[in-house]
Amino acid sequence: MGSYKYCLCFTRKFRWVEAQPPADVKEAFAAYAEGGSHMNAEQLRRFLADVQGDAGATAADADRVMEQVHQLRHRQSLGKLSKPLLALEDFHHFLFSGDLNPPLRSQVHQDMTSPLSHYSIYTGHNSYLTGNQLSSDCSDVPIIKALERGVRVIELDIWPNSTKDDVNVLHGRTLTTPVELIKCLRSIKEYAFVASPYPVIITLEDHLSPDLQAKVAEMVTQTFGDLLYYPDKDSIEEFPSPESLKRRIILSTKPPKEYLEAKDDKDKDGMPKNGKVSNEEEAWGKEVPDLQDELESDDNNENDQTEDEEENDDDDRKVHQNSPPEYKHLITIRAGKPKGHLSDSLKVDPDIVRRLSLSEQELAKAAISHGADIVRFTQKNLLRIYPKGTRFNSSNYNPFVGWMHGAQMVAFNMQGNGRSLWLMHGFYKANGGCGYVKKPDFLLKTGPKNEVFDHKANLRVKRTLKVKVYMGDGWRMDFSQTHFDTYSPPDFYTRVGIAGVPRDSVMKKTRAIEDDWTPVWNEEFTFPLTVPELALLRIEVHEYDMSEKDDFGGQTCLPVSELRPGIRAVPLFDRKGMKFKSVKLLMRFEFV
Repeated sequence: MGSYKYCLCFTRKFRWVEAQPPADVKEAFAAYAEGGSHMNAEQLRRFLADVQGDAGATAADADRVMEQVHQLRHRQSLGKLSKPLLALEDFHHFLFSGDLNPPLRSQVHQDMTSPLSHYSIYTGHNSYLTGNQLSSDCSDVPIIKALERGVRVIELDIWPNSTKDDVNVLHGRTLTTPVELIKCLRSIKEYAFVASPYPVIITLEDHLSPDLQAKVAEMVTQTFGDLLYYPDKDSIEEFPSPESLKRRIILSTKPPKEYLEAKDDKDKDGMPKNGKVSNEEEAWGKEVPDLQDELESDDNNENDQTEDEEENDDDDRKVHQNSPPEYKHLITIRAGKPKGHLSDSLKVDPDIVRRLSLSEQELAKAAISHGADIVRFTQKNLLRIYPKGTRFNSSNYNPFVGWMHGAQMVAFNMQGNGRSLWLMHGFYKANGGCGYVKKPDFLLKTGPKNEVFDHKANLRVKRTLKVKVYMGDGWRMDFSQTHFDTYSPPDFYTRVGIAGVPRDSVMKKTRAIEDDWTPVWNEEFTFPLTVPELALLRIEVHEYDMSEKDDFGGQTCLPVSELRPGIRAVPLFDRKGMKFKSVKLLMRFEFV
């Protein structure tokens, strides 16, 4: 019984209700238990094969599930002589367990033997920053957190220290406090492969003199030793595969000066001139930026920024012409920014592969006029997209603009939060969360007339996803009694939708269930998908508040192509992408 005080001297009492199995679960249990009060292992195996889509489920799999359920619910082992049986409550507990019945597979299952250019790669931007882009501390801690999450591309901006005899990592010409490069390198070595065995790429934004570049070469070789991979020759015709680079670390350099994009918009104390910070990534701000808006957007300051970059790139070329050979030799992925006309930068050289960097604004413009060229370029070469310089608060952009055009490195501020970052986290839950996701075949091939994928084409519906939201539970354990409402239990509703190509993107929602910690919705939604390979299922739970903004109750994003059909437990995450201990939904996924 929960008690809530109101009007100072009155008390309202609400009875807690345990989560009861929804009708579909009861019907499935009755059907597969053949009218009995318990389900045996063979009956459970048939349920797993028929309803859950686990065609290869064996009797041993069913026995293992039963053993785990009994240990969790009854704190006892079945024992070798016990006949394994599940009651309805046990069956419901199994279905509602995020550990026993997750919506995604946890193993790497995609082909990992293709060139790096055939994969989307989990990529960080300014990986060393603890907060905003202008005045936060630089540290190895966010690098460690990113690697623990499975991020595979770490970006370091390297600058001379104050005495010009050592190398620091910091966001140049801002008020960010530096961290020593060697500290970052040592942390990368220690945590590189805790979440994934596949290669870690370090992109260096290099602002060093030749003598300090030589020092970096020495640091890198001594720190990483045999973990460091670099080719025998200066240029390569094809990138190696993630499989061939397991547990290896790779270096990539690019022209620096990205910080100049923000230079003209901040004053001496490091804040934007207009004093405003974008709110588009706040948990209760706008939706994920509309794809069409981003593709048609034009930043007024961009022309000036591009000129600034080109003026300063000359200085960098002078530095790199004198780069020591031991430094050049370590660079596996050579990078650059567009010079001259974009169509020239996007030409594919049959003898050399490389990496090109574009800002989110440059990509949005290029996608309109050179969309097909970008897709062809990314079939062989790497394309990195980075946030525009005016994202002072470390917000992010809509990643689908890059993914639709085959960009492998859609770089995000991992220390931020908000809906765009939730999409990024969700996208890389695919393929066992290893940080490498194989791009769809249509982004890797050209047609008989050299045509490539175009999201604007009149695409037919490939698959239809049906999603049923049964119920939710766990908020009682993870939140205080009055967290959502001081005077009564929460009024939860769920938002369900698709993020993907513009034609597929949509959001829907259930009704709000009043005064209930274990809301039961039993509502079904249908999503026709033209490009299911790139679609993410978006799920958010909110608590309805009549007088203020609705409260946040959890979120997750799941790659549609990886969803396991059937009745599944869906764990929810907080704003920062950390999984709640107990909060979860019971849902059903069906493909038509």
